[in-house]
Amino acid sequence: MSRTRTFRALTASAGATVVLTAGLLAAGTGLAAAQPQDGARAGHAVFVQTDSTAGNQIVAYDRSANGALALANTYDTHGLGGQLTGSAVDHLASQGSLTYDRDSQELYAVNAGSNTVSVFAVGGDRLALRQVVSSGGSFPVSIAVRADAVYVLDALGGGAVQGYRNVSGRLVLVPGWNRALGLGTTASTPFTQTPGQVAFSPDGSQLIVTTKGNTASNDAIDVFGIDRSGRPSATAVVNAEPGALPFAATFDADRHLVVTDTGLGSLVTYRLRADGTVTQIDAVSSTQKATCWVAPAGRYLFTGNAGGGVTPGRGSLTGFSSSPTGTLTNLGSTATDPGTVDASATPDGRYLYTQTGANGIVDELAVGSHGTLTEIGSVTVADAIGGEGIVAL
Repeated sequence: MSRTRTFRALTASAGATVVLTAGLLAAGTGLAAAQPQDGARAGHAVFVQTDSTAGNQIVAYDRSANGALALANTYDTHGLGGQLTGSAVDHLASQGSLTYDRDSQELYAVNAGSNTVSVFAVGGDRLALRQVVSSGGSFPVSIAVRADAVYVLDALGGGAVQGYRNVSGRLVLVPGWNRALGLGTTASTPFTQTPGQVAFSPDGSQLIVTTKGNTASNDAIDVFGIDRSGRPSATAVVNAEPGALPFAATFDADRHLVVTDTGLGSLVTYRLRADGTVTQIDAVSSTQKATCWVAPAGRYLFTGNAGGGVTPGRGSLTGFSSSPTGTLTNLGSTATDPGTVDASATPDGRYLYTQTGANGIVDELAVGSHGTLTEIGSVTVADAIGGEGIVAL
Protein backbone atom coordinates (compact mmCIF):
# COMPACT_ATOMS: atom_id res chain seq x y z
CA MET A 1 0.00 0.00 0.00
CA SER A 2 1.38 3.46 -0.85
CA ARG A 3 2.21 5.97 1.89
CA THR A 4 -0.61 8.26 0.72
CA ARG A 5 -3.18 5.46 0.85
CA THR A 6 -1.87 4.36 4.24
CA PHE A 7 -2.35 7.86 5.70
CA ARG A 8 -5.86 8.07 4.27
CA ALA A 9 -6.81 4.62 5.50
CA LEU A 10 -5.60 5.44 8.98
CA THR A 11 -7.46 8.74 8.91
CA ALA A 12 -10.67 7.00 7.85
CA SER A 13 -10.41 4.57 10.76
CA ALA A 14 -9.31 7.13 13.36
CA GLY A 15 -12.81 7.38 14.82
CA ALA A 16 -14.92 10.11 16.32
CA THR A 17 -12.00 12.10 17.72
CA VAL A 18 -10.61 12.99 14.31
CA VAL A 19 -14.11 13.61 12.89
CA LEU A 20 -14.92 15.94 15.77
CA THR A 21 -11.59 17.76 15.43
CA ALA A 22 -12.16 18.27 11.70
CA GLY A 23 -15.62 19.65 12.41
CA LEU A 24 -14.36 22.09 15.02
CA LEU A 25 -11.62 23.33 12.71
CA ALA A 26 -14.08 23.81 9.86
CA ALA A 27 -16.47 25.68 12.13
CA GLY A 28 -13.69 27.89 13.46
CA THR A 29 -12.60 29.13 10.06
CA GLY A 30 -16.00 30.09 8.68
CA LEU A 31 -14.69 29.18 5.21
CA ALA A 32 -16.42 27.04 2.64
CA ALA A 33 -14.51 24.44 0.68
CA ALA A 34 -13.28 26.64 -2.17
CA GLN A 35 -11.66 25.97 -5.53
CA PRO A 36 -9.90 28.43 -7.83
CA GLN A 37 -11.67 29.38 -11.01
CA ASP A 38 -10.44 27.86 -14.26
CA GLY A 39 -8.61 29.78 -16.97
CA ALA A 40 -5.12 30.47 -15.58
CA ARG A 41 -2.08 28.83 -17.13
CA ALA A 42 -1.17 25.84 -15.00
CA GLY A 43 2.44 25.68 -13.85
CA HIS A 44 3.45 29.21 -14.83
CA ALA A 45 3.08 31.16 -11.60
CA VAL A 46 5.18 32.50 -8.74
CA PHE A 47 3.66 33.11 -5.30
CA VAL A 48 5.24 35.48 -2.77
CA GLN A 49 4.29 35.95 0.89
CA THR A 50 4.40 39.53 2.22
CA ASP A 51 4.48 38.65 5.95
CA SER A 52 2.97 42.08 6.67
CA THR A 53 2.16 42.57 10.35
CA ALA A 54 -0.91 44.57 9.27
CA GLY A 55 -2.28 41.53 7.41
CA ASN A 56 -0.37 38.79 5.63
CA GLN A 57 -0.99 38.37 1.90
CA ILE A 58 0.04 36.07 -0.95
CA VAL A 59 0.89 37.93 -4.15
CA ALA A 60 0.51 35.89 -7.35
CA TYR A 61 2.54 36.55 -10.50
CA ASP A 62 2.24 35.11 -13.97
CA ARG A 63 5.53 33.78 -15.34
CA SER A 64 6.16 34.45 -19.01
CA ALA A 65 8.06 32.18 -21.39
CA ASN A 66 11.26 34.20 -20.79
CA GLY A 67 10.90 34.10 -16.99
CA ALA A 68 9.64 37.65 -16.44
CA LEU A 69 6.88 38.16 -13.87
CA ALA A 70 3.62 40.09 -14.19
CA LEU A 71 1.26 40.79 -11.30
CA ALA A 72 -1.87 38.61 -11.43
CA ASN A 73 -3.64 39.05 -8.09
CA THR A 74 -3.26 39.45 -4.32
CA TYR A 75 -4.91 37.19 -1.73
CA ASP A 76 -5.44 37.77 1.99
CA THR A 77 -4.39 34.92 4.27
CA HIS A 78 -6.77 36.13 7.02
CA GLY A 79 -3.80 36.10 9.39
CA LEU A 80 -1.01 38.40 10.50
CA GLY A 81 2.64 38.37 9.54
CA GLY A 82 5.26 38.47 12.28
CA GLN A 83 8.60 40.10 12.99
CA LEU A 84 11.26 38.61 15.25
CA THR A 85 13.14 40.98 17.52
CA GLY A 86 16.42 42.00 15.90
CA SER A 87 15.46 41.12 12.33
CA ALA A 88 16.01 43.55 9.47
CA VAL A 89 15.59 41.94 6.04
CA ASP A 90 14.27 38.53 7.15
CA HIS A 91 11.50 38.92 9.71
CA LEU A 92 10.88 35.17 10.09
CA ALA A 93 14.55 34.07 9.97
CA SER A 94 13.49 30.84 8.29
CA GLN A 95 13.06 28.91 5.06
CA GLY A 96 9.89 27.16 3.90
CA SER A 97 7.30 29.59 5.31
CA LEU A 98 5.35 29.26 2.05
CA THR A 99 5.09 25.65 0.84
CA TYR A 100 3.40 24.05 -2.17
CA ASP A 101 2.17 20.47 -2.27
CA ARG A 102 2.08 19.38 -5.90
CA ASP A 103 0.04 16.23 -5.21
CA SER A 104 -2.86 18.04 -3.53
CA GLN A 105 -2.31 21.32 -5.42
CA GLU A 106 -2.41 23.22 -2.15
CA LEU A 107 -0.37 26.17 -0.89
CA TYR A 108 0.40 26.52 2.83
CA ALA A 109 1.33 29.88 4.38
CA VAL A 110 2.39 30.68 7.95
CA ASN A 111 0.83 33.63 9.76
CA ALA A 112 3.51 34.14 12.41
CA GLY A 113 1.81 37.12 14.05
CA SER A 114 -1.45 35.26 14.68
CA ASN A 115 -0.08 31.73 15.23
CA THR A 116 -2.04 30.26 12.34
CA VAL A 117 -1.57 28.54 9.00
CA SER A 118 -3.60 29.34 5.86
CA VAL A 119 -4.42 26.66 3.30
CA PHE A 120 -5.15 27.62 -0.32
CA ALA A 121 -6.30 25.58 -3.28
CA VAL A 122 -4.16 26.40 -6.33
CA GLY A 123 -5.28 26.63 -9.95
CA GLY A 124 -2.66 28.18 -12.23
CA ASP A 125 -2.05 31.67 -10.83
CA ARG A 126 -5.30 31.64 -8.83
CA LEU A 127 -5.83 30.82 -5.17
CA ALA A 128 -8.91 29.99 -3.11
CA LEU A 129 -8.67 30.08 0.68
CA ARG A 130 -9.84 26.78 2.17
CA GLN A 131 -8.91 27.04 5.81
CA VAL A 132 -7.13 28.98 8.55
CA VAL A 133 -5.98 26.69 11.37
CA SER A 134 -3.99 27.10 14.58
CA SER A 135 -0.27 26.35 14.26
CA GLY A 136 -0.36 24.51 17.58
CA GLY A 137 2.26 26.80 19.08
CA SER A 138 3.84 30.24 18.93
CA PHE A 139 5.22 32.02 15.85
CA PRO A 140 5.09 29.48 13.01
CA VAL A 141 7.95 29.90 10.52
CA SER A 142 8.21 26.81 8.28
CA ILE A 143 6.02 24.03 6.83
CA ALA A 144 6.86 20.57 5.45
CA VAL A 145 4.47 18.34 3.49
CA ARG A 146 4.65 14.66 2.60
CA ALA A 147 1.63 12.72 1.34
CA ASP A 148 -1.17 13.32 3.89
CA ALA A 149 1.20 14.49 6.65
CA VAL A 150 1.88 18.19 7.21
CA TYR A 151 4.27 19.55 9.86
CA VAL A 152 4.53 23.13 11.08
CA LEU A 153 7.60 24.51 12.88
CA ASP A 154 6.80 26.98 15.67
CA ALA A 155 9.80 29.14 16.57
CA LEU A 156 9.04 30.65 19.99
CA GLY A 157 8.16 29.17 23.37
CA GLY A 158 11.13 26.82 23.12
CA GLY A 159 10.27 25.74 19.58
CA ALA A 160 8.13 22.79 18.52
CA VAL A 161 6.87 20.85 15.53
CA GLN A 162 3.15 20.17 15.20
CA GLY A 163 1.78 17.53 12.86
CA TYR A 164 -1.51 17.43 10.93
CA ARG A 165 -3.38 15.05 8.65
CA ASN A 166 -4.71 16.40 5.38
CA VAL A 167 -8.29 15.13 5.22
CA SER A 168 -9.93 15.95 1.86
CA GLY A 169 -8.01 19.19 1.53
CA ARG A 170 -8.36 20.33 5.15
CA LEU A 171 -5.80 20.10 7.95
CA VAL A 172 -6.71 18.19 11.10
CA LEU A 173 -4.36 18.82 14.02
CA VAL A 174 -3.16 15.61 15.65
CA PRO A 175 -2.32 16.32 19.32
CA GLY A 176 -0.02 13.30 19.56
CA TRP A 177 2.12 14.65 16.73
CA ASN A 178 3.53 17.60 18.70
CA ARG A 179 7.21 17.52 19.66
CA ALA A 180 8.86 20.22 21.76
CA LEU A 181 12.40 21.21 20.78
CA GLY A 182 13.37 22.68 24.16
CA LEU A 183 15.38 25.57 22.70
CA GLY A 184 14.51 28.16 25.32
CA THR A 185 13.41 30.73 22.74
CA THR A 186 11.03 33.46 23.96
CA ALA A 187 9.35 36.50 22.45
CA SER A 188 12.41 38.60 23.39
CA THR A 189 14.93 36.19 21.87
CA PRO A 190 16.90 37.69 18.96
CA PHE A 191 16.10 36.26 15.56
CA THR A 192 19.46 34.49 15.38
CA GLN A 193 18.34 32.02 18.06
CA THR A 194 15.18 30.53 16.58
CA PRO A 195 14.88 27.29 14.57
CA GLY A 196 15.28 27.74 10.82
CA GLN A 197 13.36 25.05 8.95
CA VAL A 198 11.40 21.81 9.05
CA ALA A 199 11.78 19.44 6.07
CA PHE A 200 11.02 15.85 5.14
CA SER A 201 13.69 13.49 3.84
CA PRO A 202 13.15 12.45 0.19
CA ASP A 203 11.54 9.13 1.18
CA GLY A 204 9.40 10.70 3.91
CA SER A 205 10.79 8.51 6.68
CA GLN A 206 12.55 11.33 8.56
CA LEU A 207 11.74 14.89 9.59
CA ILE A 208 14.65 17.34 9.79
CA VAL A 209 14.69 20.50 11.93
CA THR A 210 17.57 22.99 11.85
CA THR A 211 18.27 24.86 15.09
CA LYS A 212 20.60 27.80 15.37
CA GLY A 213 22.30 30.07 17.86
CA ASN A 214 21.16 28.69 21.19
CA THR A 215 23.87 26.71 22.98
CA ALA A 216 26.65 24.52 21.68
CA SER A 217 24.32 21.52 21.83
CA ASN A 218 21.43 23.40 20.21
CA ASP A 219 23.34 24.51 17.11
CA ALA A 220 22.12 21.28 15.64
CA ILE A 221 20.37 19.25 13.01
CA ASP A 222 17.51 17.43 14.74
CA VAL A 223 16.12 14.32 13.04
CA PHE A 224 12.81 12.66 13.97
CA GLY A 225 11.86 9.27 12.62
CA ILE A 226 8.43 9.18 10.91
CA ASP A 227 6.43 5.96 10.93
CA ARG A 228 3.98 4.82 8.25
CA SER A 229 1.09 6.61 9.96
CA GLY A 230 2.99 9.90 9.84
CA ARG A 231 3.72 9.97 13.59
CA PRO A 232 7.14 11.31 14.70
CA SER A 233 9.47 9.46 17.05
CA ALA A 234 9.19 10.41 20.71
CA THR A 235 12.52 12.23 20.62
CA ALA A 236 14.85 13.54 17.95
CA VAL A 237 18.40 12.50 17.24
CA VAL A 238 20.28 15.75 17.94
CA ASN A 239 23.30 16.14 15.68
CA ALA A 240 25.25 18.92 17.38
CA GLU A 241 27.10 21.37 15.12
CA PRO A 242 28.66 23.83 17.61
CA GLY A 243 29.16 27.28 16.12
CA ALA A 244 27.73 26.30 12.76
CA LEU A 245 24.30 27.98 13.00
CA PRO A 246 22.44 25.49 10.77
CA PHE A 247 19.76 27.59 9.07
CA ALA A 248 18.20 26.21 5.87
CA ALA A 249 18.04 22.67 4.52
CA THR A 250 17.32 20.94 1.24
CA PHE A 251 18.46 17.86 -0.69
CA ASP A 252 20.62 17.70 -3.79
CA ALA A 253 19.82 15.64 -6.91
CA ASP A 254 21.47 12.59 -5.34
CA ARG A 255 19.56 12.89 -2.05
CA HIS A 256 22.36 14.22 0.12
CA LEU A 257 21.22 16.52 2.90
CA VAL A 258 22.38 20.09 2.19
CA VAL A 259 22.47 22.70 4.97
CA THR A 260 23.65 26.31 5.15
CA ASP A 261 26.24 26.93 7.86
CA THR A 262 25.56 30.58 8.66
CA GLY A 263 28.23 30.69 11.34
CA LEU A 264 31.03 29.92 8.87
CA GLY A 265 29.29 31.18 5.71
CA SER A 266 29.38 27.79 4.02
CA LEU A 267 27.22 25.24 2.27
CA VAL A 268 27.54 21.75 3.75
CA THR A 269 26.53 18.32 2.45
CA TYR A 270 25.75 15.41 4.76
CA ARG A 271 24.97 11.74 4.51
CA LEU A 272 21.69 11.23 6.37
CA ARG A 273 21.57 7.78 7.91
CA ALA A 274 18.54 5.65 8.77
CA ASP A 275 19.28 6.00 12.49
CA GLY A 276 18.96 9.81 12.26
CA THR A 277 22.66 10.59 12.49
CA VAL A 278 24.39 12.73 9.88
CA THR A 279 27.96 12.55 8.59
CA GLN A 280 29.53 15.55 6.90
CA ILE A 281 30.67 14.98 3.33
CA ASP A 282 31.86 18.43 2.27
CA ALA A 283 31.76 22.10 3.30
CA VAL A 284 32.57 24.95 0.92
CA SER A 285 32.54 28.67 1.66
CA SER A 286 30.20 30.97 -0.24
CA THR A 287 32.83 33.75 0.22
CA GLN A 288 29.83 36.01 0.95
CA LYS A 289 28.19 37.45 4.07
CA ALA A 290 25.13 36.14 5.95
CA THR A 291 24.76 32.91 3.98
CA CYS A 292 21.44 31.60 5.29
CA TRP A 293 19.16 30.21 2.55
CA VAL A 294 19.59 27.51 -0.08
CA ALA A 295 17.44 26.62 -3.10
CA PRO A 296 17.95 23.73 -5.54
CA ALA A 297 17.64 24.42 -9.28
CA GLY A 298 18.10 21.23 -11.27
CA ARG A 299 21.53 19.87 -10.35
CA TYR A 300 22.64 23.24 -8.98
CA LEU A 301 22.21 24.81 -5.56
CA PHE A 302 22.05 28.53 -4.82
CA THR A 303 22.62 30.16 -1.44
CA GLY A 304 20.98 33.44 -0.50
CA ASN A 305 23.52 35.76 1.13
CA ALA A 306 21.76 38.67 2.85
CA GLY A 307 25.03 40.55 3.44
CA GLY A 308 26.25 40.12 -0.14
CA GLY A 309 29.89 40.70 -0.95
CA VAL A 310 29.96 40.93 -4.74
CA THR A 311 28.88 44.58 -4.86
CA PRO A 312 28.88 46.88 -1.80
CA GLY A 313 25.40 47.57 -0.48
CA ARG A 314 23.79 44.66 -2.33
CA GLY A 315 22.94 41.05 -1.52
CA SER A 316 24.06 38.04 -3.54
CA LEU A 317 23.39 34.50 -4.67
CA THR A 318 26.16 31.91 -4.80
CA GLY A 319 25.91 28.91 -7.10
CA PHE A 320 27.19 25.44 -6.26
CA SER A 321 27.32 22.13 -8.04
CA SER A 322 27.07 18.90 -6.08
CA SER A 323 28.66 15.73 -7.43
CA PRO A 324 27.04 12.29 -7.19
CA THR A 325 29.16 11.73 -4.07
CA GLY A 326 28.13 15.04 -2.45
CA THR A 327 31.30 17.00 -3.19
CA LEU A 328 30.55 20.71 -3.65
CA THR A 329 32.07 23.22 -6.08
CA ASN A 330 31.58 26.99 -5.73
CA LEU A 331 30.49 28.34 -9.15
CA GLY A 332 30.70 32.03 -8.24
CA SER A 333 28.37 34.72 -6.92
CA THR A 334 25.91 37.12 -8.52
CA ALA A 335 24.79 40.44 -7.05
CA THR A 336 21.12 40.97 -6.24
CA ASP A 337 19.04 43.73 -4.73
CA PRO A 338 19.86 44.33 -1.04
CA GLY A 339 19.01 41.75 1.61
CA THR A 340 18.81 38.46 -0.29
CA VAL A 341 16.66 35.95 1.58
CA ASP A 342 14.43 33.04 0.46
CA ALA A 343 14.45 31.74 -3.14
CA SER A 344 12.65 29.22 -5.35
CA ALA A 345 13.40 27.72 -8.77
CA THR A 346 10.94 26.52 -11.39
CA PRO A 347 10.51 22.73 -11.54
CA ASP A 348 12.69 22.52 -14.69
CA GLY A 349 15.46 24.53 -12.99
CA ARG A 350 15.57 27.15 -15.75
CA TYR A 351 14.53 30.16 -13.67
CA LEU A 352 15.31 31.26 -10.13
CA TYR A 353 13.39 33.86 -8.13
CA THR A 354 14.79 35.36 -4.94
CA GLN A 355 13.27 37.67 -2.36
CA THR A 356 15.39 40.62 -1.34
CA GLY A 357 14.01 41.84 1.94
CA ALA A 358 15.57 45.28 2.26
CA ASN A 359 13.13 46.80 -0.25
CA GLY A 360 10.61 43.98 -0.73
CA ILE A 361 11.82 43.13 -4.23
CA VAL A 362 11.82 39.78 -6.07
CA ASP A 363 14.75 39.40 -8.48
CA GLU A 364 14.20 37.26 -11.60
CA LEU A 365 17.14 35.24 -12.95
CA ALA A 366 17.76 32.67 -15.67
CA VAL A 367 19.90 29.65 -14.78
CA GLY A 368 22.51 28.82 -17.44
CA SER A 369 23.81 25.43 -18.50
CA HIS A 370 26.85 25.75 -16.21
CA GLY A 371 25.00 27.21 -13.23
CA THR A 372 25.54 30.82 -14.23
CA LEU A 373 22.83 33.35 -13.41
CA THR A 374 21.59 36.04 -15.80
CA GLU A 375 19.38 38.83 -14.52
CA ILE A 376 15.99 39.11 -16.24
CA GLY A 377 14.40 41.88 -14.18
CA SER A 378 12.63 42.40 -10.87
CA VAL A 379 9.27 43.22 -9.32
CA THR A 380 8.49 45.15 -6.15
CA VAL A 381 6.03 43.38 -3.86
CA ALA A 382 3.79 45.75 -1.91
CA ASP A 383 4.16 45.58 1.90
CA ALA A 384 6.86 42.89 1.65
CA ILE A 385 9.91 44.56 3.21
CA GLY A 386 11.41 41.84 5.41
CA GLY A 387 8.97 39.29 4.01
CA GLU A 388 9.91 35.65 3.48
CA GLY A 389 8.20 32.82 1.61
CA ILE A 390 8.27 32.19 -2.14
CA VAL A 391 7.17 29.34 -4.42
CA ALA A 392 7.81 29.08 -8.18
CA LEU A 393 5.68 26.77 -10.33
